[in-house]
Amino acid sequence: MDIQEIKQRFGIIGNALGLNRAIEVAVQVAPTDLSVLISGESGAGKEAFPQIIHNYSHRKHGKYIAVNCGAIPEGTIDSELFGHEKGAFTGALSDRKGYFEVADGGTIFLDEIGELPLSTQVRLLRVLEAGEFIRVGSSKVIKTDVRVVAATNVDLPTAIREGKFREDLYYRLNTVPIHVLSLRDRGEDALLLFRKFALDFAERYHMPPVRLSEDAQRVLLSYRWPGNVRQLKNITEQISIIEQERQIDANTLRNYIPDDSGGSLPAIYSSVDEKTFHSEREILYKILFEMKRDVTDLKKLVHDLLEDGHTPHVHEDNAQIIRKLYQSSDGEFQPEPSNYGSPVPSAPPSNDHHQIEDTEEFVEESLSLEEKEIELIQKALEKHNGKRKLAAAELGISERTLYRKIKEYNIS
Repeated sequence: MDIQEIKQRFGIIGNALGLNRAIEVAVQVAPTDLSVLISGESGAGKEAFPQIIHNYSHRKHGKYIAVNCGAIPEGTIDSELFGHEKGAFTGALSDRKGYFEVADGGTIFLDEIGELPLSTQVRLLRVLEAGEFIRVGSSKVIKTDVRVVAATNVDLPTAIREGKFREDLYYRLNTVPIHVLSLRDRGEDALLLFRKFALDFAERYHMPPVRLSEDAQRVLLSYRWPGNVRQLKNITEQISIIEQERQIDANTLRNYIPDDSGGSLPAIYSSVDEKTFHSEREILYKILFEMKRDVTDLKKLVHDLLEDGHTPHVHEDNAQIIRKLYQSSDGEFQPEPSNYGSPVPSAPPSNDHHQIEDTEEFVEESLSLEEKEIELIQKALEKHNGKRKLAAAELGISERTLYRKIKEYNIS
Protein backbone atom coordinates (compact mmCIF):
# COMPACT_ATOMS: atom_id res chain seq x y z
CA MET A 1 0.00 0.00 0.00
CA ASP A 2 1.35 3.42 -1.01
CA ILE A 3 2.00 5.64 2.04
CA GLN A 4 1.19 8.82 0.09
CA GLU A 5 -2.21 7.39 -0.80
CA ILE A 6 -2.88 6.64 2.89
CA LYS A 7 -1.85 10.18 3.85
CA GLN A 8 -4.18 11.67 1.30
CA ARG A 9 -7.08 9.46 2.38
CA PHE A 10 -6.75 10.28 6.09
CA GLY A 11 -5.60 13.89 5.78
CA ILE A 12 -2.07 13.33 7.09
CA ILE A 13 0.42 16.02 6.06
CA GLY A 14 4.19 15.57 6.36
CA ASN A 15 7.21 13.63 5.18
CA ALA A 16 9.14 13.05 8.42
CA LEU A 17 10.70 9.60 8.64
CA GLY A 18 9.17 8.97 12.08
CA LEU A 19 5.72 9.82 10.76
CA ASN A 20 6.10 7.50 7.77
CA ARG A 21 7.31 4.71 10.05
CA ALA A 22 4.27 5.08 12.32
CA ILE A 23 1.96 4.79 9.29
CA GLU A 24 3.77 1.66 8.09
CA VAL A 25 3.39 -0.04 11.48
CA ALA A 26 -0.31 0.85 11.60
CA VAL A 27 -0.90 -0.71 8.18
CA GLN A 28 1.12 -3.83 9.02
CA VAL A 29 -0.72 -4.49 12.30
CA ALA A 30 -4.18 -3.71 10.89
CA PRO A 31 -4.99 -7.23 9.55
CA THR A 32 -4.35 -8.76 12.98
CA ASP A 33 -6.44 -8.52 16.15
CA LEU A 34 -3.56 -7.37 18.32
CA SER A 35 -4.13 -4.51 20.74
CA VAL A 36 -2.33 -1.30 19.82
CA LEU A 37 -1.17 1.52 22.13
CA ILE A 38 -0.56 4.88 20.42
CA SER A 39 1.56 7.35 22.36
CA GLY A 40 2.37 10.97 21.69
CA GLU A 41 1.78 14.49 22.92
CA SER A 42 -1.62 16.11 22.92
CA GLY A 43 -2.49 17.59 19.51
CA ALA A 44 0.07 15.52 17.59
CA GLY A 45 -2.57 13.76 15.46
CA LYS A 46 -2.92 10.39 17.18
CA GLU A 47 -6.62 10.06 16.23
CA ALA A 48 -5.78 9.26 12.57
CA PHE A 49 -3.95 6.02 13.36
CA PRO A 50 -6.82 3.99 14.88
CA GLN A 51 -8.85 4.88 11.80
CA ILE A 52 -6.06 3.54 9.57
CA ILE A 53 -5.92 0.33 11.63
CA HIS A 54 -9.71 -0.14 11.47
CA ASN A 55 -10.09 0.62 7.75
CA TYR A 56 -7.28 -1.72 6.70
CA SER A 57 -8.49 -4.62 8.88
CA HIS A 58 -11.10 -7.31 8.32
CA ARG A 59 -13.34 -5.35 10.73
CA LYS A 60 -13.67 -2.37 8.39
CA HIS A 61 -17.36 -3.14 7.81
CA GLY A 62 -18.02 -3.31 11.56
CA LYS A 63 -18.59 -0.48 14.01
CA TYR A 64 -15.84 2.02 14.79
CA ILE A 65 -16.40 3.86 18.08
CA ALA A 66 -14.05 6.51 19.46
CA VAL A 67 -14.31 7.14 23.21
CA ASN A 68 -12.57 9.96 25.08
CA CYS A 69 -12.01 8.39 28.50
CA GLY A 70 -11.06 11.72 30.06
CA ALA A 71 -14.38 13.34 29.06
CA ILE A 72 -16.64 10.81 30.82
CA PRO A 73 -17.30 11.25 34.58
CA GLU A 74 -15.89 8.50 36.77
CA GLY A 75 -19.32 7.60 38.11
CA THR A 76 -20.78 6.84 34.68
CA ILE A 77 -17.85 5.51 32.65
CA ASP A 78 -18.57 1.84 33.52
CA SER A 79 -22.13 2.29 32.30
CA GLU A 80 -20.94 3.97 29.09
CA LEU A 81 -18.42 1.26 28.26
CA PHE A 82 -20.21 -1.89 29.49
CA GLY A 83 -23.89 -0.89 29.78
CA HIS A 84 -26.25 -1.26 32.73
CA GLU A 85 -29.43 -2.98 33.81
CA LYS A 86 -32.68 -1.20 34.64
CA GLY A 87 -32.61 -0.03 38.26
CA ALA A 88 -28.84 -0.50 38.63
CA PHE A 89 -28.58 3.06 39.95
CA THR A 90 -30.64 6.21 40.24
CA GLY A 91 -31.71 7.28 36.76
CA ALA A 92 -31.29 3.82 35.18
CA LEU A 93 -34.87 3.67 33.87
CA SER A 94 -34.17 0.97 31.29
CA ASP A 95 -31.54 -1.47 30.10
CA ARG A 96 -28.68 0.11 28.13
CA LYS A 97 -26.02 -1.40 25.91
CA GLY A 98 -22.47 -0.18 26.39
CA TYR A 99 -19.90 0.60 23.71
CA PHE A 100 -18.30 -2.85 23.95
CA GLU A 101 -21.63 -4.49 23.25
CA VAL A 102 -22.55 -2.11 20.41
CA ALA A 103 -19.12 -2.41 18.75
CA ASP A 104 -19.15 -6.23 18.71
CA GLY A 105 -17.24 -7.28 15.59
CA GLY A 106 -15.70 -3.83 15.19
CA THR A 107 -13.08 -1.53 16.74
CA ILE A 108 -13.09 0.67 19.84
CA PHE A 109 -10.63 3.55 20.11
CA LEU A 110 -10.02 4.48 23.75
CA ASP A 111 -8.42 7.92 23.77
CA GLU A 112 -6.72 9.21 26.95
CA ILE A 113 -6.61 5.69 28.35
CA GLY A 114 -4.50 6.94 31.27
CA GLU A 115 -7.59 8.72 32.68
CA LEU A 116 -9.49 5.46 33.30
CA PRO A 117 -10.34 4.78 36.98
CA LEU A 118 -8.65 1.71 38.46
CA SER A 119 -11.97 -0.11 38.87
CA THR A 120 -12.72 0.38 35.17
CA GLN A 121 -9.21 -0.80 34.27
CA VAL A 122 -10.02 -4.16 35.90
CA ARG A 123 -13.15 -4.51 33.74
CA LEU A 124 -11.22 -3.57 30.60
CA LEU A 125 -8.50 -6.12 31.37
CA ARG A 126 -11.16 -8.84 31.52
CA VAL A 127 -12.45 -7.82 28.08
CA LEU A 128 -8.97 -7.94 26.60
CA GLU A 129 -8.07 -11.30 28.15
CA ALA A 130 -11.37 -13.22 27.99
CA GLY A 131 -13.52 -11.21 25.58
CA GLU A 132 -16.32 -10.87 28.14
CA PHE A 133 -17.83 -8.30 30.51
CA ILE A 134 -20.77 -7.80 32.86
CA ARG A 135 -23.20 -4.90 32.72
CA VAL A 136 -23.49 -2.63 35.75
CA GLY A 137 -26.13 -4.08 38.06
CA SER A 138 -26.13 -7.49 36.38
CA SER A 139 -24.53 -10.87 37.00
CA LYS A 140 -24.84 -12.16 33.45
CA VAL A 141 -21.62 -12.54 31.48
CA ILE A 142 -21.76 -11.10 27.94
CA LYS A 143 -19.33 -12.11 25.20
CA THR A 144 -17.90 -9.58 22.76
CA ASP A 145 -15.42 -9.57 19.88
CA VAL A 146 -13.88 -6.11 19.81
CA ARG A 147 -10.50 -4.82 18.63
CA VAL A 148 -9.12 -2.30 21.15
CA VAL A 149 -6.85 0.55 20.08
CA ALA A 150 -5.79 2.90 22.89
CA ALA A 151 -3.99 6.23 22.95
CA THR A 152 -2.35 8.28 25.66
CA ASN A 153 -0.42 11.52 26.06
CA VAL A 154 0.90 10.65 29.53
CA ASP A 155 3.84 8.48 30.55
CA LEU A 156 2.11 5.24 31.56
CA PRO A 157 5.23 3.63 33.16
CA THR A 158 5.36 6.64 35.51
CA ALA A 159 1.63 6.29 36.19
CA ILE A 160 2.24 2.63 37.04
CA ARG A 161 4.93 3.54 39.58
CA GLU A 162 2.55 6.07 41.14
CA GLY A 163 -0.21 3.46 41.42
CA LYS A 164 -2.51 5.21 38.93
CA PHE A 165 -2.41 2.58 36.18
CA ARG A 166 -2.37 -1.22 36.26
CA GLU A 167 0.85 -2.79 35.02
CA ASP A 168 -0.89 -5.89 33.64
CA LEU A 169 -3.30 -3.73 31.63
CA TYR A 170 -0.40 -1.69 30.25
CA TYR A 171 1.38 -4.77 28.88
CA ARG A 172 -1.90 -6.12 27.49
CA LEU A 173 -2.62 -2.88 25.63
CA ASN A 174 0.99 -2.32 24.55
CA THR A 175 1.18 -5.44 22.36
CA VAL A 176 2.08 -3.21 19.41
CA PRO A 177 3.30 0.31 20.30
CA ILE A 178 3.07 3.22 17.86
CA HIS A 179 4.66 6.57 18.70
CA VAL A 180 3.45 9.72 16.95
CA LEU A 181 6.15 12.39 16.65
CA SER A 182 5.70 15.85 18.11
CA LEU A 183 5.52 18.66 15.56
CA ARG A 184 8.86 20.13 16.69
CA ASP A 185 10.52 16.77 15.81
CA ARG A 186 9.10 16.68 12.27
CA GLY A 187 11.36 19.29 10.67
CA GLU A 188 9.82 21.16 7.75
CA ASP A 189 6.47 19.40 8.15
CA ALA A 190 5.35 22.53 10.04
CA LEU A 191 5.64 24.58 6.82
CA LEU A 192 3.65 22.00 4.84
CA LEU A 193 0.93 21.99 7.49
CA PHE A 194 0.77 25.79 7.55
CA ARG A 195 0.28 25.91 3.77
CA LYS A 196 -2.41 23.21 3.93
CA PHE A 197 -4.32 24.98 6.72
CA ALA A 198 -3.95 28.38 4.98
CA LEU A 199 -5.50 26.96 1.80
CA ASP A 200 -8.34 25.31 3.75
CA PHE A 201 -9.24 28.53 5.60
CA ALA A 202 -8.94 30.60 2.41
CA GLU A 203 -11.49 28.33 0.79
CA ARG A 204 -13.76 28.37 3.82
CA TYR A 205 -13.72 32.15 4.31
CA HIS A 206 -13.48 33.05 0.59
CA MET A 207 -10.23 34.98 0.74
CA PRO A 208 -6.69 34.63 -0.66
CA PRO A 209 -4.44 32.30 1.38
CA VAL A 210 -1.81 33.78 3.67
CA ARG A 211 1.86 33.17 2.89
CA LEU A 212 4.98 33.30 5.06
CA SER A 213 8.09 35.29 4.23
CA GLU A 214 11.48 33.58 4.58
CA ASP A 215 12.15 35.14 7.99
CA ALA A 216 8.65 34.12 9.13
CA GLN A 217 9.35 30.56 7.99
CA ARG A 218 12.46 30.48 10.14
CA VAL A 219 10.44 31.69 13.13
CA LEU A 220 7.85 28.99 12.46
CA LEU A 221 10.48 26.24 12.33
CA SER A 222 12.33 27.44 15.44
CA TYR A 223 9.20 27.49 17.65
CA ARG A 224 8.67 24.45 19.90
CA TRP A 225 4.90 24.09 19.32
CA PRO A 226 3.81 22.66 22.70
CA GLY A 227 0.28 22.30 21.32
CA ASN A 228 1.59 20.54 18.19
CA VAL A 229 -0.56 20.37 15.03
CA ARG A 230 -3.68 21.59 16.83
CA GLN A 231 -1.92 24.76 17.97
CA LEU A 232 -0.49 25.42 14.49
CA LYS A 233 -3.95 25.04 12.95
CA ASN A 234 -5.51 27.51 15.41
CA ILE A 235 -2.79 30.11 14.81
CA THR A 236 -3.10 29.75 11.04
CA GLU A 237 -6.84 30.35 11.30
CA GLN A 238 -6.33 33.45 13.46
CA ILE A 239 -3.83 34.94 11.00
CA SER A 240 -6.07 34.15 8.03
CA ILE A 241 -9.02 36.01 9.53
CA ILE A 242 -7.36 38.94 11.30
CA GLU A 243 -4.48 40.02 9.05
CA GLN A 244 -5.28 42.19 6.04
CA GLU A 245 -1.92 41.61 4.40
CA ARG A 246 -1.59 38.16 2.86
CA GLN A 247 2.21 38.18 3.13
CA ILE A 248 3.14 37.47 6.76
CA ASP A 249 6.54 38.57 8.03
CA ALA A 250 8.39 37.42 11.14
CA ASN A 251 7.22 40.27 13.39
CA THR A 252 3.60 39.67 12.48
CA LEU A 253 3.92 35.92 13.11
CA ARG A 254 5.53 36.52 16.52
CA ASN A 255 2.41 38.42 17.59
CA TYR A 256 0.45 35.17 17.33
CA ILE A 257 3.03 32.81 18.81
CA PRO A 258 3.13 32.71 22.64
CA ASP A 259 6.46 33.48 24.25
CA ASP A 260 7.90 30.16 25.42
CA SER A 261 11.39 31.47 26.13
CA GLY A 262 11.16 29.75 29.51
CA GLY A 263 9.36 26.72 28.15
CA SER A 264 12.45 24.53 28.26
CA LEU A 265 13.27 25.49 31.83
CA PRO A 266 12.20 23.20 34.66
CA ALA A 267 9.17 24.36 36.59
CA ILE A 268 10.10 24.74 40.24
CA TYR A 269 6.66 23.87 41.56
CA SER A 270 6.55 20.58 39.65
CA SER A 271 9.11 19.04 42.00
CA VAL A 272 7.35 20.16 45.18
CA ASP A 273 5.57 17.05 46.36
CA GLU A 274 4.74 15.60 49.74
CA LYS A 275 8.25 14.18 50.20
CA THR A 276 9.83 17.56 49.48
CA PHE A 277 7.48 19.22 51.96
CA HIS A 278 8.45 16.78 54.72
CA SER A 279 12.16 17.27 53.94
CA GLU A 280 11.89 21.07 54.17
CA ARG A 281 9.93 20.79 57.40
CA GLU A 282 12.66 18.61 58.92
CA ILE A 283 15.29 21.19 57.93
CA LEU A 284 13.23 23.93 59.59
CA TYR A 285 12.91 21.90 62.78
CA LYS A 286 16.68 21.33 62.79
CA ILE A 287 17.34 25.07 62.47
CA LEU A 288 14.97 25.84 65.33
CA PHE A 289 16.59 23.24 67.59
CA GLU A 290 20.03 24.65 66.80
CA MET A 291 18.81 28.15 67.63
CA LYS A 292 17.46 26.93 70.95
CA ARG A 293 20.80 25.26 71.72
CA ASP A 294 22.64 28.48 70.90
CA VAL A 295 20.41 30.44 73.28
CA THR A 296 21.07 27.89 76.02
CA ASP A 297 24.83 28.15 75.46
CA LEU A 298 24.59 31.94 75.63
CA LYS A 299 22.74 31.76 78.94
CA LYS A 300 25.43 29.50 80.35
CA LEU A 301 28.20 31.80 79.11
CA VAL A 302 26.66 34.87 80.75
CA HIS A 303 26.11 32.93 83.96
CA ASP A 304 29.75 31.79 84.02
CA LEU A 305 30.95 35.36 83.44
CA LEU A 306 28.84 36.61 86.32
CA GLU A 307 30.04 33.82 88.60
CA ASP A 308 33.74 34.37 87.77
CA GLY A 309 33.56 38.06 88.68
CA HIS A 310 36.17 38.99 85.99
CA THR A 311 33.85 41.53 84.35
CA PRO A 312 33.79 44.57 86.67
CA HIS A 313 31.18 46.48 84.73
CA VAL A 314 28.78 43.68 83.84
CA HIS A 315 26.72 44.28 87.00
CA GLU A 316 25.53 47.57 85.53
CA ASP A 317 23.47 45.78 82.83
CA ASN A 318 22.91 42.36 84.39
CA ALA A 319 19.23 43.06 85.09
CA GLN A 320 18.51 43.83 81.47
CA ILE A 321 20.57 40.83 80.31
CA ILE A 322 18.61 38.50 82.59
CA ARG A 323 15.29 39.82 81.34
CA LYS A 324 16.32 39.30 77.70
CA LEU A 325 17.73 35.82 78.31
CA TYR A 326 14.59 34.63 80.07
CA GLN A 327 12.22 36.45 77.76
CA SER A 328 11.49 33.16 75.97
CA SER A 329 12.24 30.75 78.81
CA ASP A 330 8.81 29.12 78.44
CA GLY A 331 9.38 28.37 74.77
CA GLU A 332 7.47 31.41 73.48
CA PHE A 333 8.79 34.18 71.29
CA GLN A 334 7.62 37.45 72.90
CA PRO A 335 7.92 40.84 71.18
CA GLU A 336 10.52 43.15 72.65
CA PRO A 337 8.83 45.98 74.52
CA SER A 338 9.70 49.53 73.57
CA ASN A 339 10.80 50.35 77.14
CA TYR A 340 11.90 47.67 79.52
CA GLY A 341 12.17 50.02 82.43
CA SER A 342 15.11 49.72 84.75
CA PRO A 343 14.31 48.23 88.15
CA VAL A 344 18.04 48.31 88.91
CA PRO A 345 19.31 51.45 87.14
CA SER A 346 22.97 51.97 86.61
CA ALA A 347 24.37 55.12 88.23
CA PRO A 348 26.63 57.51 86.32
CA PRO A 349 30.13 58.08 87.68
CA SER A 350 30.20 60.65 90.45
CA ASN A 351 32.52 61.88 93.16
CA ASP A 352 29.64 62.02 95.61
CA HIS A 353 30.42 59.93 98.69
CA HIS A 354 26.88 58.62 98.85
CA GLN A 355 27.13 57.31 95.29
CA ILE A 356 30.43 55.58 96.07
CA GLU A 357 28.93 53.84 99.07
CA ASP A 358 25.96 52.65 96.96
CA THR A 359 28.32 51.27 94.34
CA GLU A 360 30.31 49.36 96.89
CA GLU A 361 27.16 47.92 98.39
CA PHE A 362 25.89 46.88 94.91
CA VAL A 363 29.10 45.05 94.12
CA GLU A 364 28.82 43.15 97.34
CA GLU A 365 25.38 41.89 96.35
CA SER A 366 25.06 38.34 95.13
CA LEU A 367 25.32 37.87 91.41
CA SER A 368 23.28 34.64 91.39
CA LEU A 369 20.90 34.54 88.45
CA GLU A 370 18.14 33.04 90.56
CA GLU A 371 18.42 35.66 93.30
CA LYS A 372 18.57 38.50 90.78
CA GLU A 373 15.52 37.15 89.05
CA ILE A 374 13.58 36.97 92.33
CA GLU A 375 14.66 40.48 93.21
CA LEU A 376 13.57 41.85 89.82
CA ILE A 377 10.18 40.14 90.00
CA GLN A 378 9.57 41.44 93.54
CA LYS A 379 10.51 45.00 92.58
CA ALA A 380 8.31 44.90 89.50
CA LEU A 381 5.34 43.64 91.54
CA GLU A 382 5.91 46.32 94.19
CA LYS A 383 6.18 49.03 91.55
CA HIS A 384 2.83 48.08 90.03
CA ASN A 385 1.08 47.28 93.31
CA GLY A 386 0.89 43.54 92.65
CA LYS A 387 -0.62 43.86 89.17
CA ARG A 388 0.99 40.95 87.40
CA LYS A 389 0.11 41.98 83.86
CA LEU A 390 1.89 45.34 84.27
CA ALA A 391 4.78 43.70 86.10
CA ALA A 392 5.24 41.18 83.27
CA ALA A 393 5.31 44.00 80.73
CA GLU A 394 7.87 45.82 82.84
CA LEU A 395 10.09 42.73 82.95
CA GLY A 396 9.68 42.06 79.23
CA ILE A 397 8.24 38.57 79.68
CA SER A 398 4.85 37.02 79.10
CA GLU A 399 2.25 36.99 81.84
CA ARG A 400 2.24 33.20 81.77
CA THR A 401 6.02 33.15 82.34
CA LEU A 402 5.62 35.54 85.30
CA TYR A 403 2.98 33.27 86.87
CA ARG A 404 5.31 30.30 86.49
CA LYS A 405 8.25 32.17 88.01
CA ILE A 406 6.18 33.37 90.99
CA LYS A 407 5.09 29.80 91.68
CA GLU A 408 8.58 28.41 91.11
CA TYR A 409 10.26 30.84 93.53
CA ASN A 410 7.30 30.96 95.92
CA ILE A 411 7.09 34.75 95.73
CA SER A 412 4.24 36.18 97.78
